[in-house]
Amino acid sequence: MTSVKVPIEVRYQETDQMGVVYHANYLVWFEIGRTKFIEHLGLSYVEMEKNNVVSPVVDAQISFKKPVKYGEKVYVETRIEQYDGLRTVYGYKVIDDDGEVRISGRTKHVIVKKESFRPLSLRRAFPEWHEIYLQHIVGEE
Repeated sequence: MTSVKVPIEVRYQETDQMGVVYHANYLVWFEIGRTKFIEHLGLSYVEMEKNNVVSPVVDAQISFKKPVKYGEKVYVETRIEQYDGLRTVYGYKVIDDDGEVRISGRTKHVIVKKESFRPLSLRRAFPEWHEIYLQHIVGEE
């Protein structure tokens, strides 16, 4: 299983009145992790978007295990959990220096034409992505 671990330094503006990271910010961290994961595979969202194709989130799930607070350093670890040629499910763990999972989650994505939001097959539209993703699905290698 291929995964990529990206450091995140909690900024004050990411916290709420309780001094913990506001829940919506984890989705931003997931995006940071997903982008770095894709770059690690040698792929680029920028290149995809040059073809007027985007990859929206169609579903998101987050589980809160232990709050992350201002000043803490954590990591977002990203991997592909499922891929079927059309949909990709990325899995995330926000972990601390001790390896404790603080937050976990998943996002499901498809690719669509930017102007119409008409779904496309990643397998057909970007065969290079398809082949690379097949090599890096959880449990595969």
